[in-house]
Amino acid sequence: MRYCLALDLKDDPGLIGRYETLHRRIWPEIAAHLRLHGVLGMEIYRLGTRLVMLMETDDAVYSPERMANAARSDPKVQEWETLMWEFQAATPWTPAGEKWVAMTQIFDLKQQP
Repeated sequence: MRYCLALDLKDDPGLIGRYETLHRRIWPEIAAHLRLHGVLGMEIYRLGTRLVMLMETDDAVYSPERMANAARSDPKVQEWETLMWEFQAATPWTPAGEKWVAMTQIFDLKQQP
């Protein structure tokens, strides 16, 4: 399955630069957590303060709920998430208490004649 999610960054060039630096080589425990829970690929793109994440998952392994539950009990993942909130901001459409939100696909060239 492929997911497309959105999140914003705080509008501060210094914070944005640091966020990008941290993502050039994420902590190995975070990469391991993602892979363990069926994330096969993940890319993050930025335009201004808007982030878009493309995530490909193994449907036989990936469960957003299971991954979120495991993240809540993993101190290193919690440390990473706390650090990321120094840079991140919910979009205007993000439900309270959430971070990355799924975007709605509105076009697919493969579905065109």
